[in-house]
Amino acid sequence: MVTYLVKRLFQLIPVVIGISVIVFLLLHMIPGDPAMVLLGQDASPSEMERLRNLLGLNEPLHVQMLVFLKNILRGDLGTSIFQNEPVLDLIAKHLPATLELAVLAMLIALVISIPLGILSAVKQSSWLDYVSMFFAQLGVSMPVFWMGMLLIIAFSVNLNWFPSFGRGEPLTEALWTAMTTGNVYDLVNSLRKIFLPAFTLGVMSAALITRMIRSTMLEVLKEDYVRTAEAKGVSGFMVVVKHAFRNALIPVITIVGLQFGNLLGGAIVTETVFAWPGIGRLVVTAISQRDFPVVQGSVFVIAFLFALTNLIVDILYAVVNPKIQQR
Repeated sequence: MVTYLVKRLFQLIPVVIGISVIVFLLLHMIPGDPAMVLLGQDASPSEMERLRNLLGLNEPLHVQMLVFLKNILRGDLGTSIFQNEPVLDLIAKHLPATLELAVLAMLIALVISIPLGILSAVKQSSWLDYVSMFFAQLGVSMPVFWMGMLLIIAFSVNLNWFPSFGRGEPLTEALWTAMTTGNVYDLVNSLRKIFLPAFTLGVMSAALITRMIRSTMLEVLKEDYVRTAEAKGVSGFMVVVKHAFRNALIPVITIVGLQFGNLLGGAIVTETVFAWPGIGRLVVTAISQRDFPVVQGSVFVIAFLFALTNLIVDILYAVVNPKIQQR
């Protein structure tokens, strides 16, 4: 297991380097002069030239890229042009909200998709199967921003069950307060505020995961060892859970890992709709201001987290199927 883990960690290094180069090049292809945005169109050429020198924008592209890579190794993602604050500090303020939203959304997705996918496969061609596949098709087809607005209209405007925007106390802090003091007000308030954006993201992921679980379970249920277990008198529940679902986990883990990575990057739209103070809103604001260091640093962190998620998925592969460690 240790050898397998070390191999995967070494494979992560070129991925991170590639991410850094791609993020840098893509951001420098975006039209717009940060110096002009910061100083305004009425600024004199000498002032803009001085600011470009200060920001290093007059250096050749390859020199800027080398400086960017060197700074990443030191943990320096630059300084925000507009907020005059280290980008790493800004990301550290906003990233916990995005992680909190993504984790809860994934939990909602798994709670919905695992039972639906298994039941849909076991009861193939039944009304339950048709309802599950209709839900999956609807979830895949529906734009996330549209679903978010529908939920706001239904549960915030009409029913007034949940707030339509904002974030309460961080869930970890609210949970700790509830456990130590017995006061659950902050925890309930935080859950009410995060439920709609998390449910919006979770339903989209649940649709894809449900379809994957159903298709893999249908294949596994046809295998000889499943029929043998049934012939030996093993209960239907144990056949499905212990024999079928366990062996169907590899492709399911893959899609769950990819969906979690998508939740981190795809939360940008949801965070904008629900005014959620995560890294997505930080990126949207920075793009509108042409604040390149913030956009560059935020995109790099999101891409790095995606690569880290894939590493965790590889480790889970080895846990579920020890034979993979030998490859």
